[in-house]
Amino acid sequence: MHDAAIQLIQGARFPGSSTVTDVWIGGDGVISAVTPAGALTELDGVSAASARTLRADGRVLTSGLWDEHVHLGQWAQQSSRPDFVTADSPAAALELAAGYLAPDLSGSAPTELIGMRVRGGDWGGLSREQLDSVSSRVPIVLVGLDLHGAWLNSAALAKYGFSPDHSAHVVEDECFGLVAELDRTTDEALDAAVDLAARRAAALGVVGVVDFEIRWSFDDWTRRELGGFRALRVESAIYPEHLDRAIDCGLGSGSPIGTNGLVSVGPLKVITDGSLGTRTALCCEPYDGGGHGRELVAPAELSSLLARAKRAGYWAAVHAIGDRANAQALDSFGATGAAGRIEHAQLLRSSDIARFAALGVGASVQPAHLIDDVPSMRAEWADRADRAFPLASLLASGANVVLGSDAPVAPLDPWHAIAAAVTRASAGSPAWVPEERISVAAALTCSMRGPLAPGVGDHADLVLLDSDPLTAALPIGPAGFRPPGVAATLLGGVPTHLTADLAHTATGELA
Repeated sequence: MHDAAIQLIQGARFPGSSTVTDVWIGGDGVISAVTPAGALTELDGVSAASARTLRADGRVLTSGLWDEHVHLGQWAQQSSRPDFVTADSPAAALELAAGYLAPDLSGSAPTELIGMRVRGGDWGGLSREQLDSVSSRVPIVLVGLDLHGAWLNSAALAKYGFSPDHSAHVVEDECFGLVAELDRTTDEALDAAVDLAARRAAALGVVGVVDFEIRWSFDDWTRRELGGFRALRVESAIYPEHLDRAIDCGLGSGSPIGTNGLVSVGPLKVITDGSLGTRTALCCEPYDGGGHGRELVAPAELSSLLARAKRAGYWAAVHAIGDRANAQALDSFGATGAAGRIEHAQLLRSSDIARFAALGVGASVQPAHLIDDVPSMRAEWADRADRAFPLASLLASGANVVLGSDAPVAPLDPWHAIAAAVTRASAGSPAWVPEERISVAAALTCSMRGPLAPGVGDHADLVLLDSDPLTAALPIGPAGFRPPGVAATLLGGVPTHLTADLAHTATGELA
């Protein structure tokens, strides 16, 4: 990162435009002028010749990207663990596990295996006997793709305090508790990992995240801000078990954390059902194996929480994946008048789509889950396929749709989410309900808090791209959407990412 703010971005284009433009940034980190290239030689006492200048050389300038749903601490730690997402069967998962536990050339072998993003829900999971066949002495924990379930061998079950007769599969609260234990570390190590993850996000054009870490994280962010964290804007959520403490501290959504203006209090997060991968998403129709999923928060309790959040100055973020969970969440928003949005909004009744706009409730969707969940949707929701991830229908209804990753469930990469929303398919596969695809422009807009063409008065939270995503990525072919390279990311005009070649061309002692 560079401490000096850019004062002039010279020779940029906006998405979809061939006009070359200069963008001037004031000392308050807000765009003060947008003019044809070279039209102004001075503004507010700053000359073009002496301004700290970023020469865009025709690159494309647009608003920075937001990941509206991320668990940043978990992503920071778990992204370095073995990824099992390619394993498409129990045999493939067991083979991967054996490979990771194999001794290296020096003869040393891991003393524990923690694997992430396992597709166990797609093929019935793993038994203790299967995992013990890989090793009965070395603890093995394979965490499911959606983080709502995990599979453990005998050694891991014993290590993490489960009863001897517990099955290999742990779900929901047991899994959340297990993952929290797996992630236990020192504050120093966690902060270093978060800082690195944030810098990597900035290199992808990310300027902000909504952080849904399941812990009292205000102390974490206060410490990080004091330690010099400057890579992203962060809105840090709280959970119901911490609501009393937050209210006693005088905090509400938007309250600043620290003094640099980058970190603030986010929403109250409420988890009302499970996930598709564990067959715990709460649905109107039963699963093939029976049951409708899990109701983790009763409707009356949810309404009470939302009403209390409203009184305390919080907007609400309600996790709902199944169509019954979404309907109940909309009912509670309607009954209380609370502000907020539904996180995931994965399966919706057709009659509920229009209710988002009518109630002013946002839909916070993670399109990469669509790609990951196709096998499970095909197995469990084939008769409701047209109602899964109805992005185009939500947008057409006037709903406010925002996109995110849910990292570490999917990588913290907004271009991955955009590609999934635009194609609704992995490379070489047919689109899942293709009529629900959305345009690149729409997907970008849903990934930003600023406009595609930033103007005077907009925050200078900006990204400079090597190519125009509205044209260079089209037509979208079998290989999918091709994301542009990110040359620079600015936060209030301050670079949080610059490619080496661009840093060398910048003037005014930026590098």
